[in-house]
Amino acid sequence: MSYPALTVDEREILQLVANGDERAFRWLFNHYHQRLGGYIYNITKSHELAEEVVQDVFLKIWTNKTALADVANFKAYLHVVSKNHALNCLKKMAQDKALTKELAEVSYEIGAEDSGEESERYILVDEAIDHLPPQQRLVYLLSRHERLQYTEIAERLSLSRETVKKYLQISTESITCYIRKRLTISLLIFISNFI
Repeated sequence: MSYPALTVDEREILQLVANGDERAFRWLFNHYHQRLGGYIYNITKSHELAEEVVQDVFLKIWTNKTALADVANFKAYLHVVSKNHALNCLKKMAQDKALTKELAEVSYEIGAEDSGEESERYILVDEAIDHLPPQQRLVYLLSRHERLQYTEIAERLSLSRETVKKYLQISTESITCYIRKRLTISLLIFISNFI
């Protein structure tokens, strides 16, 4: 069954997709993905993120395909779902940047008291990295030390880009927490020596 663009009844296509028709879903994807990519790019200003959002949105549509039977205006539905997802991704990226900045600030604080103790700062950061689970540690090192992009790490480790992002977020939070804990302990010991 072919679905020519000019004669297609979109409600029929949506119903076919809702019933699990992969060819109908492929038609829907092919019909909308480029326009949707342009729309998302206007929001994110990133080709890579726009591509990721389009893929995620269509994956979500396929996963929840039974809901399509009730969609009256697919174009509007697609724009709302994709805009929300794009904004969530941007918010997540901002949080990741804030965590990275926080880690950098915490690392700086470790060495700020005595510049002669810079090696201790690196030791503490290395200890924190060593406490990460192996896969998270590898993703973190590839990102921070080798400066690889999410997609490069994903390809190298046969992971999804989303998994790489999640591992980086978790590892950054873990490292920050580890360093804070050690700083608190050091500060308490330092204070107790003067009490």
